[in-house]
Amino acid sequence: MEAPKGKKFYGAVTVSERGQIVIPVEARQDFNIKPGEKMLVLGDLEQGLAIVPYNFMQNLMQGTVEFFKEVENEVKGQTKDENSDHKGDQEGE
Repeated sequence: MEAPKGKKFYGAVTVSERGQIVIPVEARQDFNIKPGEKMLVLGDLEQGLAIVPYNFMQNLMQGTVEFFKEVENEVKGQTKDENSDHKGDQEGE
């Protein structure tokens, strides 16, 4: 059975008594995970856990923050335009 494109199964890991796991070497190579690198452990109580490099999430969130700043500026610009339009309506009454 072949995995979908871009998807891989790296194997099974065992949780130690201290709650530690070892990330398989192929996964570390594929994702360029180095010793000492910070990882985030995210969870969904219905779907399970995800382990993501901190810098990946930092970059993702930075892009999201920048996107929402652009959206906010756009919304503010539209609000100003709408307020200007309504002001003209009120003056003509």
